[in-house]
Amino acid sequence: MIRIALGFYKRVADRLPSCLVPRIRLSCKGFQPFMRVLGIDPGSETLGWGVVEGSGSKYTSLAFGTVRSKSRDAFSKRLMGIYAGVAEVIDAHSPDVLSIEEAFYATNVSVAMKLGQVRGVVLLLAEQRGLAIAEYAPRLIKQTVVGYGNAEKHQVGEMVRILLGLRAVPTPHDAADALATAICHFHHAGAAARILKQSL
Repeated sequence: MIRIALGFYKRVADRLPSCLVPRIRLSCKGFQPFMRVLGIDPGSETLGWGVVEGSGSKYTSLAFGTVRSKSRDAFSKRLMGIYAGVAEVIDAHSPDVLSIEEAFYATNVSVAMKLGQVRGVVLLLAEQRGLAIAEYAPRLIKQTVVGYGNAEKHQVGEMVRILLGLRAVPTPHDAADALATAICHFHHAGAAARILKQSL
């Protein structure tokens, strides 16, 4: 696999705050001019997903939605349902890349652990299906889409609507966040690919 954090890109990344440096693990599919990206906003009860395809700064939304699980179910059963739900999305839309929100430090340790397990299930599935994988910090996603790292959810949703040319803000917000994660990848993968090409 091609790792973007090499050579020139790594030297540039080392000068940036860690919260603004994406962790990207891309195969050759991650550099193709036209790609289809599955964005995921991890959640133990409601997981948001959005599929965006295009090239560079020109892209369009194909579909978005959520995978829901019942809080009263055993957590292992909920993880199985999330796995099945995301697998169904991948089978239906055949994405090239998974773009997923990085783990963040939550004040509630239990919530953070559950989100970590959900991310693990999605990452495992992506590896099994041969998808390229990119992980972005929540602040970087907001910075990329809205221009402000501490943007509110309604601001993210409105910018997603504008960037994708949608008639209405995607709902629920979990789906809008997933679309924002996919959009984030188009911008950063394109920049990283250009840097890598120049350094070869």
